[in-house]
Amino acid sequence: MTEEKIEKEYDSSSIQVLEGLEAVRKRPGMYIGTTSSRGLHHLVWEIVDNAIDEALAGYCTHIEVSVGTENTITVKDDGRGIPVDKHPKTGKSTVETVYTVLHAGGKFGGGGYKVSGGLHGVGASVVNALSSWLEVKVYKNGNVYYQRYENGGHPVGELKIIDSCSKDRTGTTVTFKPDPEIFTDTIVYDYEILKVRIRELAFLNRGLKISLYDEREDDKKDSFCYEGGINEYVKMINENKTPIHETIIDCNGIDKDISLEVALQYNETYNSSIYSFVNNINTPEGGTHEDGVKRALTRILNKYATNNGMLKEKDSSLTGDDVKEGITMIISIKHPNPQFEGQTKTKLGNSEVRAIADKIFSQAFERFLMENPDQAKVIVEKSMTASRARVAAKRARELTRRKGDLDITNFYGKLSDCKSKDPSECEIFLVEGDSAGGSAIKGRDSMTQAILPLRGKILNVEKARLDRALSNEEIKTIITAFGTGIGEDFDLSKLRYDKIIIMTDADVDGSHIRVLLLTLFYRFFKPIVEAGHVYAAQPPLFVIKHGKNIKYVLNEQERDEYLATLSPNTKYDIMRMKGLGEMDAEELNETTMDIEKRVLRQITVEDVVAADDVFSKLMGEEVEPRRTFIEENAVYVENLDV
Repeated sequence: MTEEKIEKEYDSSSIQVLEGLEAVRKRPGMYIGTTSSRGLHHLVWEIVDNAIDEALAGYCTHIEVSVGTENTITVKDDGRGIPVDKHPKTGKSTVETVYTVLHAGGKFGGGGYKVSGGLHGVGASVVNALSSWLEVKVYKNGNVYYQRYENGGHPVGELKIIDSCSKDRTGTTVTFKPDPEIFTDTIVYDYEILKVRIRELAFLNRGLKISLYDEREDDKKDSFCYEGGINEYVKMINENKTPIHETIIDCNGIDKDISLEVALQYNETYNSSIYSFVNNINTPEGGTHEDGVKRALTRILNKYATNNGMLKEKDSSLTGDDVKEGITMIISIKHPNPQFEGQTKTKLGNSEVRAIADKIFSQAFERFLMENPDQAKVIVEKSMTASRARVAAKRARELTRRKGDLDITNFYGKLSDCKSKDPSECEIFLVEGDSAGGSAIKGRDSMTQAILPLRGKILNVEKARLDRALSNEEIKTIITAFGTGIGEDFDLSKLRYDKIIIMTDADVDGSHIRVLLLTLFYRFFKPIVEAGHVYAAQPPLFVIKHGKNIKYVLNEQERDEYLATLSPNTKYDIMRMKGLGEMDAEELNETTMDIEKRVLRQITVEDVVAADDVFSKLMGEEVEPRRTFIEENAVYVENLDV
């Protein structure tokens, strides 16, 4: 096989040099990860992070974030204000240097900040590069300094004084408008996304006030300030759970310029909620700070149980999983030079942190147990109960391990597997009911589509330990079909299907089954959800027939929009679609399974704390939070098929 030769000479003209911020506009994904909604909101965090750096340094007490009517963003702080003098290296004002030169900032060991978050100096200039325009005002020395940038970061004139202010007023105000040429999906800011992260930042920075305003809607504002810091974060997460001890345990300390804060409280659930941060940056993959705290937690509880006669010689030691059952824990460290690793650069790699975190946490946690014997006893007893359940779960898990040609699943007689063994092209439908399952089996592409009919509603795992879940036939079948194992045996690389598709009716029972399945996935298979493998099928609500044309639509809005495209004299029939179980194989294929025609909704976990809260409200033991949630969200229901 030969390739066509490119005739153009390979010389200096072949090498492209991108000046200034052009490189950012050429490859925005390298700097903000994506130009989707997530990247759009990331611009806000870069400017907010600069303000929080001032707070960490002890100079900022209040940050205000405003969404303008044209989806502009304004971030205002009362910090020291960006320096306005001429920068010795660039010859420009320091303000212009910060906003137009990559890797210019006070975060590189020059003494500007001891610890900092964000993109380590490229944040302000990247936001400028990806904006249609950006304006910055600096309040300093009794003056208001101003500069504007347009068309991807180009200055419109030099930094100038436009007004005077009180001599004791300091701070920086930045306003920018994202460039629609970069953010082609959307430039509309989501208030809830902003609110969740701003609240999180307020929890992580004790005493810092952060306010959020939405000028697109009158009186839409929130303000957050938590003198209790991450202790109040734990309290909020446990709002819809029942704690087993009264006190939120607070462990903190400083060693070698590294400060650690840990807050924790156990509750009656069987799941752990552990969230860790480095310099306000979420580390969902954990790292050495999380390793050190978890190691100390296991060791100290074993030591306490043994010394107080609760753990006998015949008992096996408590494991990490045992002591994590029912725990809500926030781990936050401030590090002057964090080193991140992992695929998404959200895992702390500094090796010295493991021992420091272990030392600080173990000293404070051991002191709490000694001073609070009643609370210590209930914590250890819960861990010991979890240990006994773990042994039972291990026996049950052995029955779910995949063998050869899925002998176990075939023994249950449920799974109709696909012929292909290439996971990248395979998908499995979890179908509500035997009737719909039968039609799906006949209407599928047997090469790549597997069908698993579900008989009734699966166990609510929010109210059950792993050992009980593993005794449930439906759940055992699902685990075996996926091939990943569960618990300590879980291995995402062994997932047998690229897409896991929940296919239920659009009625109350179907919605309940869908929530039960999502609860199972979130609690026991969270990496599958996080990796984007879980989908919900979207069966059409109506079919419109006119002449030889057949059009399926998902809802009333899509129906009305389609009818508006027809000429006034067209005769047509509209029919509400039947449930999945009433469709024949051809209808089910054409509406819900054919990859060329179907509509799937990908299930994501954008905010794990919010997701944890929703599942606790909807599926937990407490009735009142569930009632409140339903009442507050009933207004958003458009179609309710009872």
